[in-house]
Amino acid sequence: MTRLKLDNARHFLAKVWALAIPYWQSEERGRAWGLLIAIVTLTLALVYLDVQFNTWNREFYNALEQKNYADFKDLILYFTLLAVLFMAGAIYKLYLTQMLTMRWRVWLTNRYLDDWMERQVYYRLELDKRGTDNPDQRIAEDLRLFADGTLSLSLGLLSSVVTLASFVAILWSVSGPLEVLGVNIPGYMVWAAVIYAIVGSILTHYVGRPLIGVNFQQERFEADFRFNLVRLRENSEGVALYRGEAPEREGLRERFERVRGNWWELMRFTKRLTGFTQGYAQIAVIFPFVVAAPRYFSGGMPLGGLMQIASAFGQVQNALSWFVQSYGTLANWRASVDRLLTFHADLDAAVHEAEAAPAIPRVRDAQPSVRADALELAVPGSYGNPGRTLLSGANFAIAPGERVLISGPSGSGKSTIFRALAGIWPFGSGTIRIPENARVLFLPQKPYIPVGTLRDAVSFPAPTGTFGDDALREALQDCRLDAFTARLDETQNWSMLMSGGEQQRLAVARALLHKPEFLFLDEATASMDEALERGMYALLVERLPGTAIASIAHNARLSAFHTRSLTLKASGDAGAAMSLQPG
Repeated sequence: MTRLKLDNARHFLAKVWALAIPYWQSEERGRAWGLLIAIVTLTLALVYLDVQFNTWNREFYNALEQKNYADFKDLILYFTLLAVLFMAGAIYKLYLTQMLTMRWRVWLTNRYLDDWMERQVYYRLELDKRGTDNPDQRIAEDLRLFADGTLSLSLGLLSSVVTLASFVAILWSVSGPLEVLGVNIPGYMVWAAVIYAIVGSILTHYVGRPLIGVNFQQERFEADFRFNLVRLRENSEGVALYRGEAPEREGLRERFERVRGNWWELMRFTKRLTGFTQGYAQIAVIFPFVVAAPRYFSGGMPLGGLMQIASAFGQVQNALSWFVQSYGTLANWRASVDRLLTFHADLDAAVHEAEAAPAIPRVRDAQPSVRADALELAVPGSYGNPGRTLLSGANFAIAPGERVLISGPSGSGKSTIFRALAGIWPFGSGTIRIPENARVLFLPQKPYIPVGTLRDAVSFPAPTGTFGDDALREALQDCRLDAFTARLDETQNWSMLMSGGEQQRLAVARALLHKPEFLFLDEATASMDEALERGMYALLVERLPGTAIASIAHNARLSAFHTRSLTLKASGDAGAAMSLQPG
């Protein structure tokens, strides 16, 4: 069992090393190592000052015992110098550690954002959820805890090791031998400190071990609760229209109950650990005096020697008790690292799957039409594998300037066809061919509107400044969004301020600005009334005369704006794959 635990610990530390080492080998390594060397130097300097304080203790209390006022004054001045140096070292050690922590966190965040966004891994993880819940928290919170915890714990361990090495020699030399049952024990105070710390560490691990799992669960439950609060805010109108406050409130209370229930567990185990560690620390204050008292009262050492022994014992005991004192931090750090390791493994798996089984190929060639050859589509299965087949053996082409209406039953795969045409659907086979250099734009039923200025929202996904203000205002006016033309510089969560129809008209304004050669609309006018919907289609046909338009719609009246139709139809048996046929 012990060997298994050691193997598990080594395996865990190897994974932590794999997470940490890339930063120290990256383009940031020069600054990172420079800051780390400065912090380590300050750590060693602070330990050296602690040694000087220990010597000062002996001389100061001897001066008091001997009523030597001259030495007393000199020692007060010396203490002042040591204190100023110690404060300066402690301040700059903290400052540089915070600087290094943030630089490391910035690098980690940029790397994980790149991995999460690359090859649309963020989209794949949502299609096929594995162990990764709340990836936003993994990036925003767990990376912070990893960088901060790894540095603080490792520097604390380094300080403890150096302190131990420095003060063991002092304690050994000043404590002298002790005879117990006829056995002479040299440096007996060192052995007392070692035994005290070992017993404390073993008991601390026994008492605090459950905190690791409880902390892991707490992070998860807090993130779930926060996610659902944000989701309610973003869908407030839909909930209000359904009068769905009661089930939403119940759902939120249920999730918060998990937070509360786990918090009580966290409190219970933390209370036990805190009670033990505080008792351990308080006993450590008096323990060296109790052990050293026989020599002092027998006249074997002066008062200064007793105080130096107490100070040195405290330093040795603190160094040996690093595990005891850091256990709560270790438990929280371990929980965040476990969550980060899960996220890292899922990111790697998703990247490898994207490389091994990328989205249905979308190639650029010289032919003028958008074409699908032998297109087969499936729904997601488990762990990145395709599930049930949606569409089988589809071949179609959309010529320049052509307007095509795609229809079929709900759930038959119409939107999935567009996902395949966009090059983001990984489940299926076939080939999508796009004309070389052709601009392609997709308008989903619920447009994505970033939080920011209205100028950025209308221009998306083009960068700021791509379109002039006059062009932006004209596009908004053409889409009957005149009330927003004076708000280009206003920063808002526009998806909360605009109705569904206004959001869809903003997406149409994007199409007018981007002027794509191929425009795909997935029920992109479904939230508009009939007159407004016809007006938007008429506007697109008029303003984009050379643009091919492909629409998914259940509304037959839109056929007037299209020259050809394709219909998804079942091939026979219930549950069989659909095929795409001329309407």
